[in-house]
Amino acid sequence: MLQNASQAVGEITQRWRAIDATERRADPFGAMRRAGLFRIGLPGGDASLDSFTAIAVAEQAMAAATGELGLATAFAGRQLIARFFIAGFSDDAQRSDLLPRIATGDCWAAVAISEPGAGAHPKHLQTAAEPQGDSFAISGRKAWITNGPVADLFLVLAIVAIEDGRKRYGLFAVPRDTPGLTITPMPSLDVLAPASHCELTLDNCVVPASARIGGARDAYPAMALPFRDIEDTVGTATTAGFLAWLLRAIAAQIEPSEDHALRLGRLKGQVALIETASRAAVLSLDDGTPPVPARLIGIRALAGSIVDDVRAHFAVARTDDRISRALAGFDVLANVAREPRKQRQITLGQSLWSARRE
Repeated sequence: MLQNASQAVGEITQRWRAIDATERRADPFGAMRRAGLFRIGLPGGDASLDSFTAIAVAEQAMAAATGELGLATAFAGRQLIARFFIAGFSDDAQRSDLLPRIATGDCWAAVAISEPGAGAHPKHLQTAAEPQGDSFAISGRKAWITNGPVADLFLVLAIVAIEDGRKRYGLFAVPRDTPGLTITPMPSLDVLAPASHCELTLDNCVVPASARIGGARDAYPAMALPFRDIEDTVGTATTAGFLAWLLRAIAAQIEPSEDHALRLGRLKGQVALIETASRAAVLSLDDGTPPVPARLIGIRALAGSIVDDVRAHFAVARTDDRISRALAGFDVLANVAREPRKQRQITLGQSLWSARRE
């Protein structure tokens, strides 16, 4: 799978890189569309592109070529939403309508789960979908919607029932032009351009029952919860690509010496470990093998150590604007979902005491 995906994706990313860099920066998503990047990861076309692995290969190549974390994450987020939510849970009519348009770049879907002041915790979410005959009326607020300002369609998580005090959720496809939907762009971080975020206000937004994705199953445990793990797993490819770019950028700005070569060689070896672990983690999504939480924790920890080492021992990391900007973007992404990741690390540590008692 990896070899086929790498070859097919490589041909597309070569077309993307052949587009003038100034043009890519001026219209990043238009350049992706023209190169065919939006076909990657989706069913219905080239079978070698139909995998999480293909998305990971593409985002790693983008990060390695440019060092722009926002570019790679915006692309990967778009493709993962289409692959996981729409290809994975929608019915035949929804898939046949949405996936071809997403693949050509004529439609962009964003997922709306988190809410202001509540994050993504299911106990605290308030947005609700009330049944009205053959329709649902959705009201509430959503925040931190990645790629929201450029999205044509929002996949909105909303409460559909409360059973024995427990909220049950549905996921609804809400078009951008739905009456009652207000989009408010959130301040963008330049270090993560062109990735952007927005808030949504839904005031009695009426959508047909056919807009519900995933049928009657509870969308939080079935979709929202596993999607966080999928994002983290595939995102390790961006980390691997970025670190490869970072070492090349550092090497290009410093004087060759044995001491520098010794340190850079060690860091390059560590990046190779991250690349190998990332490939294994993403392949597990495609072949259905159980995830290994320790692997993701290890990748994040090692990546943080590499960046700390670069900052401590290479002055160019502080003085070169492009490198320092890229490292600032790394810091921002490292703090996304910090608390859930902390809890996973604690759980992993506690497992050692459990093993001791057995």
